[in-house]
Amino acid sequence: MKEDKENEQQINVELSEEMAEGVYSNLAMIAHSNSEFILDFIRLMPGVPRAKVKARIIVTPEHAKRLVAALKDNIQKYEDQYGPIQNSSDIDPSFNFPISFGGPGGEA
Repeated sequence: MKEDKENEQQINVELSEEMAEGVYSNLAMIAHSNSEFILDFIRLMPGVPRAKVKARIIVTPEHAKRLVAALKDNIQKYEDQYGPIQNSSDIDPSFNFPISFGGPGGEA
């Protein structure tokens, strides 16, 4: 156990002031190839027929799987503290994003 702690490396992560502000997104589109996952984060505004991709993140399949695990863990911790997160479709079954980009992909 002691050897494991000695072998761990610490990474210092820099976060610029601009990056720390973040970018708001209320829709994510996900596509993949055999070597990467592409996550497009989009801001969809009510009543506006066009939406812009605000950030694109490209990760390896292995990292995508670790990201999903980390999100599941954090969502569980959030729900333990604040209660269940309701999906928009749970509140209004007719709710659906009216978007079609064509081609393969998924939504989150």
